[in-house]
Amino acid sequence: MPPIKTLRYDLQVVASWIPSGAKVLGLGCGEGDLLYFLKHKKQVNGSGIEKNEARVAACIEKGLTVLQGDINEEIIDYPDDTFDIVICTLTLQQVYDPADLISAMLRIGKKGIVSFPNFSHWRIRWQLLLTGNAPKTKQLPYEWYNTPNIRVITLKDFRKFARKVGIRIVKEVGINTNSQDRRGTVTRRLSDWRATYGIFMVEKHSPSSKLG
Repeated sequence: MPPIKTLRYDLQVVASWIPSGAKVLGLGCGEGDLLYFLKHKKQVNGSGIEKNEARVAACIEKGLTVLQGDINEEIIDYPDDTFDIVICTLTLQQVYDPADLISAMLRIGKKGIVSFPNFSHWRIRWQLLLTGNAPKTKQLPYEWYNTPNIRVITLKDFRKFARKVGIRIVKEVGINTNSQDRRGTVTRRLSDWRATYGIFMVEKHSPSSKLG
């Protein structure tokens, strides 16, 4: 059995929200570090979807069940209420239609967890004010012309989005991480300014709620 790696701090927070024995789907699960941790530490019944072939191979080497494909397409094939929790970490900013994806997550899962870099962090605001250039940070290290991110999101934006599309935020936390994202702290005050990442657990607001 491969050793269990120390998770990135944002994934440590996500893992702490997952109950033992839950049925979990990880969207864009990378090399499966979170799923592997949950499988062996919390006896979770986990599976994943990942587009990158090499990352899928790494998951399979860990003994994980991971499907290679586009999360927006593959998620359609799952029946309603298949999972307890569907997780999408640090991927929402790369998705063309977040409302459709979250709607699908909450169709096949009782709850969803999403996380994303917080574009309203004070360093980003300061860079934009002083230089007038598109900001770069350790969490958003790309130039405007080669970034895989097609949108920027703030904690405030996501709260507004949740109200608009009719989903309920069950849990919310802003975290401030170090340069390698291995360590961090929860930002209990002024999260919109101080958090490098936002993490949200969501569920359908009511049976009649519709997204889109």
